[in-house]
Amino acid sequence: MSQKKSILIIDDHPLFREGIKRIIESTPKYEVVGEASTGRQGLQMARKLKPDLALVDMSLPDQNGIELTRDILKYSSEIRILIVSMHSKVDYIVKAFQAGATGYLVKESAADMLLQGIDNVLKGDYFMDTKVSRQVVKKLVGLPKQKTVVAAKSYDSLTPREQEIMGLLAEGMSTNQIADKLFISPKTAENHRYSIMRKLEIHGTIELVRYAAKIGLIDMDLWIK
Repeated sequence: MSQKKSILIIDDHPLFREGIKRIIESTPKYEVVGEASTGRQGLQMARKLKPDLALVDMSLPDQNGIELTRDILKYSSEIRILIVSMHSKVDYIVKAFQAGATGYLVKESAADMLLQGIDNVLKGDYFMDTKVSRQVVKKLVGLPKQKTVVAAKSYDSLTPREQEIMGLLAEGMSTNQIADKLFISPKTAENHRYSIMRKLEIHGTIELVRYAAKIGLIDMDLWIK
């Protein structure tokens, strides 16, 4: 029997946490290992419990979910973050992904959407609630170019190995997953990732996905689960 995936819930509403916990534990694949009501408490529990996934509310009493996502990932980049929020504005969602979250769910969504989001994020995929996904694709592809973005450097400047790894990164794979797939060390995969970002002047996953979509490396419809 495979080990259950561990989940930490960070939300300041006890009734919401209880409802989410019941939904999660209705499936034998997952286990809620902790609950927190503030960002500070959530960060402490993430460090102590090392969950596979943290469900993070966008609006916490002491900080927002974007800040907390950054704080958690500074401690461990292996913890997957699924933002659960009342907000459906595109700017909130884009900022969440830029901070390192790999999923975004609107709180009014049905239970099966929550479980689908958890499934996708824990598999290493990106996930966006269907209520907001199309808006976000338009925003990602249509954002005005910034100094740091892509156009100044050519995809052709990457080595064949870097091009291969960039494709896997754009599909949502972590460096550890890439290392396993390509039979290289995690450190080597991370070095390639750094080289790709440096050569293309890219500073995050959102920019990388935008670039990959613009050159036809990935299909944005497939990127959104």
